[in-house]
Order: sequence, then structure tokens, then C-alpha cells
Amino acid sequence: MLRLRRVGVVRDGTAILDEIDWEVGPGERWVVIGPNGSGKTTLLRVAGMRLLPTRGTVEVLGETYGRTDARVLRRRVPFVSGAVLRSLRPTITAHDIVVTGRFAALEPWWHRYDAADHARAEALLAEAGMAAVSGRTFEMLSEGERQQVLLARALMGQPELLFLDEPAAGLDLANRERLVTRLADIAADARTPPLVLVTHHLEEIPPGITHAALMGGGRLLAAGPAAEVLTSSAVSACFSLAVRVEHSGGRFTARAEGAG
Repeated sequence: MLRLRRVGVVRDGTAILDEIDWEVGPGERWVVIGPNGSGKTTLLRVAGMRLLPTRGTVEVLGETYGRTDARVLRRRVPFVSGAVLRSLRPTITAHDIVVTGRFAALEPWWHRYDAADHARAEALLAEAGMAAVSGRTFEMLSEGERQQVLLARALMGQPELLFLDEPAAGLDLANRERLVTRLADIAADARTPPLVLVTHHLEEIPPGITHAALMGGGRLLAAGPAAEVLTSSAVSACFSLAVRVEHSGGRFTARAEGAG
């Protein structure tokens, strides 16, 4: 579904990504963890054909970046990120935000939608517990509601690969847990395509994540099955801080050694 070979991104002489080799297979649910500035978001942008790497090969859904129409392929690989949030008109309704995901559009008047499209948008909002906000404008939604709506939008087009860039950033405890619960439901659904979640915090990893990658200094420090990668020693080395990682009830936690 996704293959990166010797991928590098260099800006002003600095390597943002360096010698990245990574694959995502059918049915896999990945989390990418690392400190600020480690290259996580850049990795996701390259993998989603939103940033052409300086070197290396990027293959997404059988297509090679630089040899295909990336604009068309992006419709098959939706992105949930702060950049998408900032691109949306504040006065557009939650329903219209979701329905435009059918064609990865920003405005409902760019395309025509039939009754089945509108019904699917309402169903996705209902599944997220957001049916009550369908007619509200984006500017009237809370941060937690906005993230749920953006996630529903990403699912609207029946994606083949799904990227989530820090969807829980800035959320309070209640809204973070609602989002993690929704992500767990999505991860458990056999109809969900392979997904990649980027986050700074192990507590934001939903149950159902199968694989993990640790990033530092623009490199992949470790990648593989989540239980093998998200260990105390590996996470401590990634963040340059001795932490104790625990896994219980499908959730991960991390705290500094000696704390509590």
C-alpha cells in the first residue's frame, strides 16, 4: 500500500528526512511517534504525495510519486491535519464539510452530490456522535467536534489509505478520549483501509494499532509490530529521557522513571 525507499528531504542544507525505508501493508494500522522536529509530519506529507522528496522513491497504492498525477491520487489518500482545518471556510456547515470529502474538495459547490452522498455524510456524523452538529457552521464547533467532523470527512470518500496528523493536538481530556474511542472503532472496522497516525503522546494511541515507528533526527529509529517497538528502552532512547512504558487494556502510557 505504501513503500518508501531511501527517501530524503533536504531544506537549506539540512536533512529533514534522511534515508527513510518504510512499508505499510494491507490491513495495518500504524502510529509514528517522536519528539518535536523529528520529521513525523514531513514523513506523512511525503507519503501522502503532498511533498516531493529531494531523493528516493515513494510508491503509494501502486503509483510512483513523480510519475503519476498526484492530485488524482490524493483523493484516494485523505489527510486529517491542522492544515486541512485551516483551509476550510468558517461558515461552511459540518454536513457540507463531510460531504465534500467525497471529492476531497473544500467547497460544496465545486461538485454535485446525490441523495446517497448526503445520506452517507449524515451516517458518518451519527457514527461519530456528531449528528446534532450537522447544521452548525465550522466556526461554531468546539475543537473536539471539529476533529470528529474532519475524521468523518476523511472517511467520506471511501479512502484506500488514511493519514492522521496529530488529530488530538490541543484537545482536553474528555475530547481526547472521545476521539481515541472513535479511532479505536475505526481501527477495528475491517472496512477501514490501512492508516497511519502521527502523535507525540503514547496516551493518544488507540487500541487496534498494529505497528509503530519511532523517529528521531529525520530517521526511522525503529519500525515494526507495536508491542516490539514501543518498549521502555526504545521510547527512552527516542526522546532522550528515561521513561517507563506500560500497556494495559489496549492503551499505552509513558511516564518518566521515578515519577509517581
